[in-house]
Amino acid sequence: MRNPVDIPRRLIVAVGGNALDANGSDDSPQGQRIIAAQTARAMLPLLLLDNQLVITHGNGPQVGKLLLANAIARERVTPQSLDILVAQTQGATAYILSQAFENALREAGSPRHVVGLVTQVEVDPHDPAFGNPTKPVGPFFTEREARALADELGVSVREDSGRGWRYVVPSPYPMHICDISLVEALMCLRTVVIAGGGGGIPVVRDEQGRRHGVEAVIDKDLTTAAMANVLGIRDMMILTAVPRVAIDFGKPSQQELSRVSLSQMRRYQAEGQFPAGSMGPKVQAAIHFLEGGGRRAIITSLESAVPALRGETGTHIVADADLEEAVPADRRNAAGVA
Repeated sequence: MRNPVDIPRRLIVAVGGNALDANGSDDSPQGQRIIAAQTARAMLPLLLLDNQLVITHGNGPQVGKLLLANAIARERVTPQSLDILVAQTQGATAYILSQAFENALREAGSPRHVVGLVTQVEVDPHDPAFGNPTKPVGPFFTEREARALADELGVSVREDSGRGWRYVVPSPYPMHICDISLVEALMCLRTVVIAGGGGGIPVVRDEQGRRHGVEAVIDKDLTTAAMANVLGIRDMMILTAVPRVAIDFGKPSQQELSRVSLSQMRRYQAEGQFPAGSMGPKVQAAIHFLEGGGRRAIITSLESAVPALRGETGTHIVADADLEEAVPADRRNAAGVA
């Protein structure tokens, strides 16, 4: 990546919760470290760039397992509130990832430091999400298993995009990233900053300015977009399980998207192309990011991160004017550019 055009001065990267907990894998401490090391090796070219880098991560698998453990052990161990469980997963994930990233950097001869910040994120206490749990977390169950757990433990469950049944919890919109100035200060020192993990610890502020935790899990991609806009980061990358976003997914007419305008992405979203349980939140976050002043949102797989940053793969969502400039006039109609 010698061409400086390919290297954003500031970059934010969102990594899914499976960076430590791939489905069906060994989720023991050693298993988590193995997956984290694999994530670190895949991201090493990004970590070695001479830029200001922020990394966020999901916590869906982890926080769902803690919810299950709390429910099962409730007669012996006092259950913890969901905000505390988010804080636990945020700290543990940042610890394991930062250690794996620094180990990979040292093996490559780089002295770059990595730090994890426990991050609170304010939400609106009147957000309608509190009355409509929709965010899937934790392991997958059959419908029979899920309904039995719901009856036994009093939790909410829902089918998740054809993949099985999971817990669902409230997921309010992120309003304010607390202590964002600390993230920026560390960025300016070229320290890799892991922040906003699991979407951030959900809190509300009262009339006296005091913060209180609430029962929710914020979408990490929406928090990533909010952080990027506040920090003036113009390039955002969301790493997921596939190298590109597709429309008509699973149909004979399925089509992968490479470079697409913001307005076209809004149209696809309005058509219901992106399910809420899978690609929907990522597309929504990309739209929010661009509407807030971002230049380019990239959605791709972990393994494709560096080629996607070069523009060789991934789905690149850009402002309409930027896409129009990149497409010759005689090809704009074919590309769907007005």
